[in-house]
Amino acid sequence: MKKKRVFLISILSIIGAVILSISIAAITIYASMEKQIKADPLPKVTAEVLSAPDKIHFLNTGSSDAILLESNGHFAMIDAGEDSDNPRGFSNLVFDGYEEKILEYLKEHASNEYGKVHLDFVLGTHAHSDHIGGFDTIILDPDVTIDRAYLKEYDSSLIQDRELIEWDNQEVYDQMVSALNTRNIPIISDLNEEPFQLCNFTITLFNTKDPPSKKKIGENDRSLGVLVEKNGTRVFLAGDINNYSGDEKKIGSAIGKVDMLKVGHHGHNGSSSWGFVKKLSPKICVITNKHENLNRKILFRFETICHPKYLTPDKEEGILAVIGDNGNIKCYGKI
Repeated sequence: MKKKRVFLISILSIIGAVILSISIAAITIYASMEKQIKADPLPKVTAEVLSAPDKIHFLNTGSSDAILLESNGHFAMIDAGEDSDNPRGFSNLVFDGYEEKILEYLKEHASNEYGKVHLDFVLGTHAHSDHIGGFDTIILDPDVTIDRAYLKEYDSSLIQDRELIEWDNQEVYDQMVSALNTRNIPIISDLNEEPFQLCNFTITLFNTKDPPSKKKIGENDRSLGVLVEKNGTRVFLAGDINNYSGDEKKIGSAIGKVDMLKVGHHGHNGSSSWGFVKKLSPKICVITNKHENLNRKILFRFETICHPKYLTPDKEEGILAVIGDNGNIKCYGKI
């Protein structure tokens, strides 16, 4: 009986030691994560920084996405922020629109000496207003010309009933397509993962095909992801890709390690699964969300796996990432 008691005490002591070790490790990781989140703001953009040839601009559009690629004088736009439209008058779709702010930014940073903006392409990751809502305003502006658009064809028959009833997916998609047709801009909807160039950047699209399924999904499940590469430096812009349909599991290995990640779905649950984060292991995470709304559970996952630097366009008042070679990325704020 005495031996059993001693054995039980030993086992309980080991379990207690393991729990204590895990708790200490978790507290240490959490403290490191909070220190990163509360770190001093990035250095401000200077004229010298703006002269760098290859950059990615993450505009400050609240909890929506608006990303400008710039490579040696060539520009492209990935998503265009939330818009002010509310076609069906839903109280849950009353948001601040950023379309005019984005257009002003383009004319200031992507125009020629005549004030004209030329975009090699625009790309809508998926048909949600916080990603493509502002595109119709940009496309229809007479000072903006666009060579082509990458946009999956929206199919409402695939989408969950709640989204169809409560959200304006169809309306924002139709508005973007109508604007593109009005300006005679070719729409590329039959997408593949064949790389193409934006000057010094190599662009590869992911999650381009939707597997046949009778199960209705959210439009986020159809979101494109965009890999941007330059001489050994790799940036993945994850749109709103999630893992509810196994999308992150399917593409994680094909993407591989990256230097910077635009975190999927604004850092919300359902995206950034453990396996996906481990496959990509970014050094820098850009999270397009309000700073005070960051999901600590998701950040803890990143911190546990790869200990990246966390940046939000909200806190930094926009982020300019200067893309160098061999993983060299320098970030600046107040753009």
